[in-house]
Order: sequence, then structure tokens, then C-alpha cells
Amino acid sequence: MLKRLAGVVAVLISAVPSAFALPMTLRVDATEAPRKIYHVELNIPAAPGPVTLFYPKWIPGDHAPSGPVNDLAGLSISAAGRSLIWKRDSVELFAFHIDVPQGASSVDVKLDFLSPAENGANSSVSATSELAIVTWNPLILYPRGLASDDLEITAQLRLPEDWKFGTALPVAKTNGGSVEFKTVSLTTLIDSPVLAGLHFRRIDLSPGAMPAHYLDIAADTEDALNAPAELIGKYRKLVREARELFGATHYGEYHFLLALSDQIAHFGVEHHASSDDRSRENFLTDPISHLVGATLIPHEFVHSWNGKYRRPEGLATRDYEEPMKGDLLWIYEGFTEYLGWVLAARSGLISPESNRQFLALTTANLDNRAGREWRSLADTAIAAQLLYDARNDWESRRRGVDFYDEGLLIWLEADVTIRKQTQGRKSLDDFCRVFYGPPSGPPQVKPYAFESIVEALNSVLPYDWKGFFETRLNRTGTDRAPLGGLEAAGYRLAYVEEPSEAQRATEQIRPGLSVAYSIGLRLNHDGSIIDVLPEFAAARAGIGPGMKLLSVNENRYSADALREAIRNTRTGGPLEFRVANGRSFVTFKLDYHDGEKYPVLRRNAQPPLLDDILKPLIR
Repeated sequence: MLKRLAGVVAVLISAVPSAFALPMTLRVDATEAPRKIYHVELNIPAAPGPVTLFYPKWIPGDHAPSGPVNDLAGLSISAAGRSLIWKRDSVELFAFHIDVPQGASSVDVKLDFLSPAENGANSSVSATSELAIVTWNPLILYPRGLASDDLEITAQLRLPEDWKFGTALPVAKTNGGSVEFKTVSLTTLIDSPVLAGLHFRRIDLSPGAMPAHYLDIAADTEDALNAPAELIGKYRKLVREARELFGATHYGEYHFLLALSDQIAHFGVEHHASSDDRSRENFLTDPISHLVGATLIPHEFVHSWNGKYRRPEGLATRDYEEPMKGDLLWIYEGFTEYLGWVLAARSGLISPESNRQFLALTTANLDNRAGREWRSLADTAIAAQLLYDARNDWESRRRGVDFYDEGLLIWLEADVTIRKQTQGRKSLDDFCRVFYGPPSGPPQVKPYAFESIVEALNSVLPYDWKGFFETRLNRTGTDRAPLGGLEAAGYRLAYVEEPSEAQRATEQIRPGLSVAYSIGLRLNHDGSIIDVLPEFAAARAGIGPGMKLLSVNENRYSADALREAIRNTRTGGPLEFRVANGRSFVTFKLDYHDGEKYPVLRRNAQPPLLDDILKPLIR
């Protein structure tokens, strides 16, 4: 039955090839981006008869059906000068059905995209009065059933007056604020966002070398563009270290698209020849702000090799309707997390000591996951499309997208295993060159399965890699993280009475407070409780997420008051909380006597392989 159906689909598509011999055209008016609205006109070749247009649903890099179809507005479709009636599919809500009249060879589509004014599920603020990140997938309808590689499109973009832009999308010509791009596949268009803004700077990160690498920066203020020369030098070294690690590049040129604003959401999205990196306005000018986000750009850069060039079969879909399968996200994201962490240190963007401090915070979080008792790491990858939008409360019991950070720990253990078994002659660096390396060339996708990873690792070190990964991916029944690699690399997780510089910096940039490893609480700056770790004193006392801490030992709540009270428990001090729970006010007395506890890494008796891993490849 499935084979017969596939044949019918193939016949239907092949019956109208001439209708799509010409490229689609897309005209985007972004002059009202500061008002959070884009105006779009599309011309789509089409043959007479029933046609279904599809709004991109499964978005690469999101690993989820996150296409913002709710923000599509003002949709009108016409052909041969006649307005057409469109009807949304009753089951697949991203599909729109029309009937193209006889004599028409294309349809004209007009729509508006309502860019989010506030952050929410599947939406993020992407424009301010001074800048905008233009992603193409919210601005497109395309003929359903055709592979995105097989559809060509010519895009034009009109920007606000005096705005400049950066993108990996090849430019045909510019005229004032209007930009016409070269005709590309729909795949390439959606993989090539545009960063534009009034305050804009381009920095060459590989002067005199090929391929070219550019740091394109748009910010809400001119001052935010003033990256220190020393920091620019470190990003130039990142480019060299990555090239040395992988031994090849798979793009014609690369653009780091860095948006700096306190009004936008802060995250990164990978693309083949660019990365969409969003951070705080002072990211380049404030050392603390940069320290907290130092792995952002390295992580997204690594994705050009791991995720875009080599991609799990379940994520290498033919269009934006086919569901993605996240089974191998522990490679796609977990290995990228590891390599981004390594490259941040090798390039000098973060010191090895600070890198270890952040690793301690990550490791402690994973080492106190009650959800590990019932949920495997493999399931967090499969369920990624759900977990990305999961709430923060009860995260310890539920687990989150742990395949990022726990993937880091597992790949660290794989690296240490190779180094120990080969007496330092081989490492995961060798695997990177085997799996992601030569020859260099233009963007392409080479899908892989788990067996391909095992085969490539065995070419570096014959070992039971299948058993190694499956054991760690499928393990349940414990709340302990896989710390074997960390400990074999010469370090152990320990707890001390003072927060590390990394924790203090994080709490300064992202207001909140963690006393998770003493009494089991994570709080917002106002005392509202985000999460409670099971089996810790706060949980045993009956405190839960959503409550609000009002006072500590009869003193008004503050971070300093809470920390002081916890510190004093070591010498017999009480720990009494007054808490608001909805309309009720409740007093809790905690049975706790061990003072403050904050995670750090301490040396153990093993050789410090972790230090070796973080050393630059280029001296």
C-alpha cells in the first residue's frame, strides 16, 4: 500500500513539471519591521487545477513543528487577475487549498507576517526600532509535495532607510534600501537569514584567507558595536581553530550574524554558511556579559559541520512538512555542545578555569535529576519537540533537553577513552577530521545513521562504541549523571561554601538565585520559586514550585538574607521561611544543617586530560 501510494504521488508531481520550470519570486517589504510587521508578495508558478500551498512547519534547527502560522495575516491569493478562494486543510493546518483557473500559469500571493512583540512558545522577538533578523520561513508559501531542493526562488528585500545588512545569501544587486538576491533553491533561501540594522558593523575574521569569514553585527546602539581588538582577535582564532579541528570547510564564505539588543530573545540558530546569534546589547563590550555567553558563537559555528553538512537521517527531511525525528540529537546537539565548549577555550574566548567552572554548574545540575529515575537520555532526544517548550517548574522530575549538556559529558568520556586507549596518540579531533573533514566544498548535506558514527569512531579506535553509547543513552533508575569521563580526565565534582565566579556572573546577567545543592531551591530574583529538587530539605518540608518566599527567619526575603541564613545553619542557625502559596501564607521550618553548597571541579589522582583537551591546536 505504501509503495503504491508513493507511485501515485510521483505521477502527480511529474505530470506538471513545466509549471515549476520558472522560479518563484518573493518580495518582502521590511520597512515596517520596527512596528513588527512584514508585507509579502509571492508569485508561484502553477498549472490550472487543484493546488495546495504549504506554510513551512518543521523548521531546521528548531527540531520541531514551530512554523509561526498563527502570525500569518492578510492572506489573499489571485491568478490571471481573479481573486481565488482559499481553504485551510481541516487536518493539516499549515496547508491551504486553491483552484487555479484555466489560462493561468501562476498564482499571486499577498500576506503579512506579524513579527512577535513578546516572547512566547514558538515565537521570539526578532525586531526592534534599530534592527531586525529576517528569517525567510515565516514569509513563504510553497507548492506542497515538492522537495525544497527542487524549488527555485528569487527574493527581493526592502529595508528601512539607512539600514545596512549582512547575510550568506548571494546578492545580485542593491539599490538604496532594496536588495535583490540571486536565484537559489528554497532550501538555501530558508537556510540564509538576513541581519539588518541602523547600527551595523562588519569585521573580517579571516583577512587574506579563503574562504572568507565575517562577523556582521547589528545593535540597538552604536556603542555596542565597539568590540575590543583583543576580543576580535579571539574570534579570528576561533575560525582558525575550527579549520584545524575539522580539516575542511563546507561553505563558500561564512557570516556570523550577531544581533545585540536587550529587547530581543537571546539564543542561536545554526545555518550552513551563517549563524543567527542573538545576545545582550553589551555582549561585546562588557566582560561579564561575554563570559556568560562565550560558547554561543562557537556552538553555532560547529553546526556548520555537525548538523548542516553531516546530518542525522531523521533530520534530513525533503521539505518543511515531513516530520523530523530527533533520535540522534545527542550527536547533533550534544556533540556540538562539547566541541563548542572546547573551541571556546582553545580560541581564548573563555579561560580554561572559567570553562571548568561552567562545566561544574552543568554537571551538578545533571547530577541531581530525579527524572533520570524513569526517563532515559534517549527519550529526551526523541521528545525534543515537546521538551523545548516545557515549563521550568518540576524540570528535575520531568527532565529537559538534557541531550545538550549530558551529551557533552558523554562525548567528553568518549574523547578521554580514545586518549587513554591510544596513550595520547589519537582523540576525538581525529574523528572530526574523518567524519566532517576533506574535501572542502560548497554547502551540501551528507545524512548519516548511528551506525555511521560507530564505524567512523572504530576507524580511530576499535572499541565497543555501540555498547558505550547505548548504555549511557538508555540508562534509568539513577539520578546520577555519567561522570566517568570527567573523573577519568582528572577532575571530580565537589561542593564548596562560596559560589564560583561563573555562578556569580550568571546570576548577575540572568537574574535569579540557585541554592539547589544545599536546600534544593531555584528562585527568581523576587523570591518566586522556579523549581524544587526532590529529596532536598525544601521538598521534604513541603515547598513547591510557584510559591513565593517572603521572609527568611523573620527577615524580608533577599538573596543575601537567604544565603546568610543557609550559611548559619552550619553553626546551628535556624531556617524558617514564610511563603505565599496562592491566597495562603504558610511557615516552613527546614531541617537542614550543612551550610552553603556550590559546585566546583577539583583535581583527583588521574592525569589532567581535561586540561590537554582544552589546549589550542594552533600555537
